[in-house]
Amino acid sequence: MRQLVRIIKECGHRGKVGHLYEVVESNPREGFRLVMPGATQYTFWYPIECCEPAKLGDCTVPTDSLSLDRKRMPVFTGVLKYFPDAIKEVSRVSLAGNEQHHPDEPLHWDRDKSKDELDALSRHLIDAGTFDTDGIRHSAKVAWRALANLQKELELASES
Repeated sequence: MRQLVRIIKECGHRGKVGHLYEVVESNPREGFRLVMPGATQYTFWYPIECCEPAKLGDCTVPTDSLSLDRKRMPVFTGVLKYFPDAIKEVSRVSLAGNEQHHPDEPLHWDRDKSKDELDALSRHLIDAGTFDTDGIRHSAKVAWRALANLQKELELASES
């Protein structure tokens, strides 16, 4: 879960009083390293005593910051257009796994079947550049396992 703070008094040269900022880093001596929600650059340090905890739903979020957050995730232009063949190949891994474990069920990720993403990824990585016994590239299985691991990491992070 992202930590957000609202600047409550002028103590620095960049932040605006009343606006929300995402905490990138903090330490007692420097304060908070802040950035606009969803941004990835232009961070700045701001004293802790000049901020208060906030949440994304607060009405003081600049109206364009949520739009900026979405625009900083170019799913189509930054992923699908870069890797169309690779994404299609990874989708074959999903289908093959579903057919292997649940042939009569709709496509779904049965997370109880395998929980060792990094070990499985590593085993397939050893054979990268070749095909597995089911005719699917080991590299595609590496990518699937990497995505599965990342998804789980992000879900855990959002719970905390």
